[in-house]
Amino acid sequence: MIHNKTIDAQLNHRSIRKFKDTTLNKEQLETLYSVFAQTPTSMFMQNASLIHIIDPEEKKKIRELCNQKYVGAEGDLFIFVVDLYRNQQIRKQLGKDDGRVHTTDIFFQAMEDTLLAYQNVANAVESMDLGYVPLGTVNDHPLEMLKTLDLPKLTFPVLGMQVGVPDQKPQLKPRLPLQFTCFEGKYDKDFDVKELRDYDKVVTTYYDLRDSNRRIDSFTKQITGAKLDNHETDRDELPEELHQQELCLDWK
Repeated sequence: MIHNKTIDAQLNHRSIRKFKDTTLNKEQLETLYSVFAQTPTSMFMQNASLIHIIDPEEKKKIRELCNQKYVGAEGDLFIFVVDLYRNQQIRKQLGKDDGRVHTTDIFFQAMEDTLLAYQNVANAVESMDLGYVPLGTVNDHPLEMLKTLDLPKLTFPVLGMQVGVPDQKPQLKPRLPLQFTCFEGKYDKDFDVKELRDYDKVVTTYYDLRDSNRRIDSFTKQITGAKLDNHETDRDELPEELHQQELCLDWK
Protein backbone atom coordinates (compact mmCIF):
# COMPACT_ATOMS: atom_id res chain seq x y z
CA MET A 1 0.00 0.00 0.00
CA ILE A 2 1.16 3.53 -0.79
CA HIS A 3 1.64 5.86 2.16
CA ASN A 4 1.87 9.63 2.25
CA LYS A 5 0.56 12.36 4.55
CA THR A 6 -2.81 12.63 2.78
CA ILE A 7 -3.50 8.89 2.56
CA ASP A 8 -2.37 8.23 6.12
CA ALA A 9 -4.72 10.95 7.38
CA GLN A 10 -7.61 9.39 5.46
CA LEU A 11 -6.82 5.88 6.72
CA ASN A 12 -6.68 7.14 10.29
CA HIS A 13 -9.82 9.28 10.24
CA ARG A 14 -11.69 9.46 13.51
CA SER A 15 -14.85 11.44 14.14
CA ILE A 16 -14.19 14.00 16.88
CA ARG A 17 -17.00 14.82 19.28
CA LYS A 18 -15.08 16.82 21.88
CA PHE A 19 -13.27 20.01 20.90
CA LYS A 20 -11.17 22.60 22.70
CA ASP A 21 -12.85 25.89 23.52
CA THR A 22 -11.58 27.80 20.49
CA THR A 23 -12.86 28.78 17.07
CA LEU A 24 -11.31 28.86 13.61
CA ASN A 25 -9.32 31.93 12.65
CA LYS A 26 -9.84 34.00 9.51
CA GLU A 27 -7.11 32.22 7.56
CA GLN A 28 -8.52 28.79 8.38
CA LEU A 29 -12.04 29.85 7.41
CA GLU A 30 -10.90 31.37 4.11
CA THR A 31 -8.97 28.19 3.33
CA LEU A 32 -12.02 25.98 3.90
CA TYR A 33 -14.21 28.31 1.81
CA SER A 34 -11.70 28.17 -1.06
CA VAL A 35 -11.47 24.37 -0.88
CA PHE A 36 -15.27 24.21 -0.94
CA ALA A 37 -15.40 26.44 -4.02
CA GLN A 38 -12.77 24.46 -5.96
CA THR A 39 -14.59 21.12 -5.63
CA PRO A 40 -15.54 19.35 -8.88
CA THR A 41 -19.09 20.21 -9.93
CA SER A 42 -21.55 18.46 -12.24
CA MET A 43 -21.85 20.32 -15.58
CA PHE A 44 -20.21 23.36 -13.88
CA MET A 45 -23.57 24.22 -12.29
CA GLN A 46 -22.01 24.79 -8.82
CA ASN A 47 -25.22 23.71 -7.09
CA ALA A 48 -23.94 23.77 -3.49
CA SER A 49 -23.57 26.36 -0.74
CA LEU A 50 -21.93 26.42 2.68
CA ILE A 51 -23.33 28.16 5.76
CA HIS A 52 -21.11 28.97 8.75
CA ILE A 53 -23.46 29.18 11.72
CA ILE A 54 -22.40 32.01 14.03
CA ASP A 55 -25.52 33.10 15.96
CA PRO A 56 -25.55 31.48 19.47
CA GLU A 57 -29.33 31.10 19.54
CA GLU A 58 -29.34 29.46 16.12
CA LYS A 59 -26.60 27.07 17.26
CA LYS A 60 -28.69 26.22 20.32
CA LYS A 61 -31.75 25.46 18.20
CA ILE A 62 -29.74 23.31 15.78
CA ARG A 63 -28.23 21.45 18.74
CA GLU A 64 -31.73 20.72 20.05
CA LEU A 65 -32.91 19.49 16.64
CA CYS A 66 -29.85 17.27 16.24
CA ASN A 67 -30.10 16.08 19.87
CA GLN A 68 -26.31 15.98 20.17
CA LYS A 69 -24.68 18.08 22.89
CA TYR A 70 -21.49 18.83 20.94
CA VAL A 71 -23.33 20.40 17.98
CA GLY A 72 -22.71 24.14 17.91
CA ALA A 73 -20.71 23.99 21.15
CA GLU A 74 -16.91 24.32 21.03
CA GLY A 75 -15.45 24.83 17.58
CA ASP A 76 -17.34 25.88 14.46
CA LEU A 77 -20.57 24.61 12.91
CA PHE A 78 -21.12 24.40 9.16
CA ILE A 79 -24.16 23.32 7.16
CA PHE A 80 -23.72 22.03 3.60
CA VAL A 81 -26.68 22.91 1.41
CA VAL A 82 -28.02 21.71 -1.94
CA ASP A 83 -28.59 25.04 -3.67
CA LEU A 84 -30.69 25.33 -6.83
CA TYR A 85 -32.12 28.69 -5.76
CA ARG A 86 -29.13 30.63 -7.03
CA ASN A 87 -29.29 29.20 -10.54
CA GLN A 88 -33.07 29.60 -10.64
CA GLN A 89 -32.60 33.28 -9.82
CA ILE A 90 -29.98 33.64 -12.56
CA ARG A 91 -32.43 32.21 -15.10
CA LYS A 92 -35.34 34.29 -13.78
CA GLN A 93 -33.44 37.57 -13.75
CA LEU A 94 -32.16 36.94 -17.28
CA GLY A 95 -35.64 36.32 -18.65
CA LYS A 96 -35.73 32.50 -18.65
CA ASP A 97 -38.20 30.09 -17.01
CA ASP A 98 -37.09 27.54 -14.40
CA GLY A 99 -36.41 24.85 -16.99
CA ARG A 100 -35.34 21.58 -15.32
CA VAL A 101 -34.44 23.13 -11.96
CA HIS A 102 -37.27 21.31 -10.16
CA THR A 103 -36.44 17.81 -11.46
CA THR A 104 -35.02 14.87 -9.52
CA ASP A 105 -32.20 14.65 -12.04
CA ILE A 106 -30.95 18.15 -11.25
CA PHE A 107 -31.46 17.60 -7.52
CA PHE A 108 -29.20 14.54 -7.65
CA GLN A 109 -26.57 16.52 -9.50
CA ALA A 110 -26.75 19.17 -6.77
CA MET A 111 -26.53 16.44 -4.12
CA GLU A 112 -23.37 15.13 -5.80
CA ASP A 113 -21.88 18.64 -5.81
CA THR A 114 -22.67 19.08 -2.12
CA LEU A 115 -21.30 15.72 -0.98
CA LEU A 116 -18.10 16.12 -3.00
CA ALA A 117 -17.61 19.55 -1.44
CA TYR A 118 -18.23 18.10 2.00
CA GLN A 119 -15.48 15.51 1.66
CA ASN A 120 -13.10 18.04 0.13
CA VAL A 121 -13.57 20.32 3.14
CA ALA A 122 -13.26 17.36 5.52
CA ASN A 123 -9.88 16.43 4.03
CA ALA A 124 -8.73 20.05 4.31
CA VAL A 125 -9.85 20.17 7.95
CA GLU A 126 -7.75 17.17 8.90
CA SER A 127 -4.78 18.41 6.86
CA MET A 128 -4.70 21.44 9.19
CA ASP A 129 -4.56 19.14 12.24
CA LEU A 130 -8.16 19.95 13.08
CA GLY A 131 -10.95 17.45 13.65
CA TYR A 132 -14.58 17.14 12.61
CA VAL A 133 -17.69 15.07 13.01
CA PRO A 134 -20.34 14.64 10.27
CA LEU A 135 -23.87 15.62 11.33
CA GLY A 136 -26.47 13.62 9.43
CA THR A 137 -28.85 14.57 12.22
CA VAL A 138 -29.51 17.91 10.51
CA ASN A 139 -32.27 15.96 8.73
CA ASP A 140 -33.81 14.38 11.82
CA HIS A 141 -36.46 17.12 11.87
CA PRO A 142 -36.39 18.51 8.32
CA LEU A 143 -39.24 21.02 8.55
CA GLU A 144 -37.93 22.63 11.74
CA MET A 145 -34.38 22.70 10.39
CA LEU A 146 -35.52 24.51 7.24
CA LYS A 147 -37.24 27.11 9.41
CA THR A 148 -34.26 27.49 11.71
CA LEU A 149 -31.86 28.01 8.81
CA ASP A 150 -34.35 30.32 7.06
CA LEU A 151 -33.62 28.64 3.74
CA PRO A 152 -35.40 29.70 0.52
CA LYS A 153 -37.18 27.34 -1.85
CA LEU A 154 -34.93 25.13 -3.99
CA THR A 155 -32.40 24.64 -1.19
CA PHE A 156 -31.99 21.78 1.27
CA PRO A 157 -29.50 21.02 4.08
CA VAL A 158 -27.65 17.78 3.40
CA LEU A 159 -25.05 17.46 6.15
CA GLY A 160 -23.62 19.41 9.02
CA MET A 161 -19.99 19.49 10.12
CA GLN A 162 -18.70 20.40 13.55
CA VAL A 163 -15.04 21.47 13.24
CA GLY A 164 -12.43 22.35 15.81
CA VAL A 165 -9.24 21.53 17.64
CA PRO A 166 -9.60 17.93 18.91
CA ASP A 167 -9.81 17.43 22.65
CA GLN A 168 -9.96 13.64 22.50
CA LYS A 169 -8.20 10.71 20.81
CA PRO A 170 -10.88 8.12 20.04
CA GLN A 171 -10.06 4.65 18.80
CA LEU A 172 -10.10 3.89 15.10
CA LYS A 173 -13.49 2.32 14.33
CA PRO A 174 -13.07 -0.99 12.46
CA ARG A 175 -14.59 -1.07 8.96
CA LEU A 176 -15.94 -4.01 7.00
CA PRO A 177 -13.24 -6.17 5.38
CA LEU A 178 -12.58 -5.00 1.82
CA GLN A 179 -13.85 -8.30 0.35
CA PHE A 180 -17.39 -7.17 1.27
CA THR A 181 -17.20 -3.63 -0.10
CA CYS A 182 -14.66 -3.44 -2.96
CA PHE A 183 -15.13 -5.59 -6.06
CA GLU A 184 -13.07 -6.27 -9.19
CA GLY A 185 -15.07 -6.18 -12.41
CA LYS A 186 -18.58 -6.71 -11.04
CA TYR A 187 -20.62 -6.75 -7.85
CA ASP A 188 -20.30 -10.02 -5.91
CA LYS A 189 -23.83 -11.18 -5.03
CA ASP A 190 -22.60 -14.39 -3.37
CA PHE A 191 -22.89 -13.06 0.19
CA ASP A 192 -23.05 -15.20 3.34
CA VAL A 193 -23.65 -13.46 6.69
CA LYS A 194 -21.67 -16.23 8.43
CA GLU A 195 -18.53 -14.77 6.89
CA LEU A 196 -18.96 -11.71 9.12
CA ARG A 197 -18.43 -13.63 12.36
CA ASP A 198 -14.83 -12.52 12.80
CA TYR A 199 -15.71 -8.91 11.99
CA ASP A 200 -18.56 -9.02 14.51
CA LYS A 201 -16.05 -10.00 17.20
CA VAL A 202 -13.77 -7.11 16.25
CA VAL A 203 -16.66 -4.60 16.41
CA THR A 204 -17.85 -5.94 19.76
CA THR A 205 -14.33 -5.59 21.17
CA TYR A 206 -14.12 -2.03 19.82
CA TYR A 207 -17.29 -0.96 21.63
CA ASP A 208 -16.25 -2.78 24.79
CA LEU A 209 -12.91 -0.95 24.89
CA ARG A 210 -14.42 2.42 23.96
CA ASP A 211 -17.03 2.49 26.71
CA SER A 212 -17.58 -0.32 29.17
CA ASN A 213 -20.96 1.19 30.12
CA ARG A 214 -22.24 1.16 26.52
CA ARG A 215 -24.50 -1.56 25.21
CA ILE A 216 -22.15 -3.82 23.23
CA ASP A 217 -23.26 -4.51 19.67
CA SER A 218 -21.79 -6.56 16.89
CA PHE A 219 -22.13 -5.14 13.39
CA THR A 220 -24.82 -7.62 12.31
CA LYS A 221 -26.78 -6.95 15.51
CA GLN A 222 -26.77 -3.23 14.71
CA ILE A 223 -28.05 -3.92 11.18
CA THR A 224 -30.85 -6.15 12.49
CA GLY A 225 -31.66 -3.76 15.33
CA ALA A 226 -34.00 -0.84 15.77
CA LYS A 227 -32.23 1.55 13.38
CA LEU A 228 -33.55 -0.32 10.34
CA ASP A 229 -36.72 -1.78 11.84
CA ASN A 230 -40.05 -0.43 10.63
CA HIS A 231 -40.99 2.62 12.69
CA GLU A 232 -42.00 6.18 11.91
CA THR A 233 -39.58 9.09 12.30
CA ASP A 234 -39.59 12.72 11.19
CA ARG A 235 -37.14 11.69 8.48
CA ASP A 236 -40.08 10.01 6.75
CA GLU A 237 -41.16 13.57 5.92
CA LEU A 238 -38.11 14.12 3.70
CA PRO A 239 -39.87 13.47 0.36
CA GLU A 240 -42.69 15.83 1.34
CA GLU A 241 -40.26 18.49 2.53
CA LEU A 242 -38.26 18.23 -0.68
CA HIS A 243 -41.46 18.83 -2.63
CA GLN A 244 -42.33 21.80 -0.40
CA GLN A 245 -38.92 23.20 -1.25
CA GLU A 246 -39.92 22.78 -4.93
CA LEU A 247 -37.32 20.04 -5.39
CA CYS A 248 -37.86 16.69 -7.14
CA LEU A 249 -41.34 17.72 -8.27
CA ASP A 250 -41.33 14.98 -10.93
CA TRP A 251 -40.75 12.34 -8.24
CA LYS A 252 -44.08 10.85 -7.18
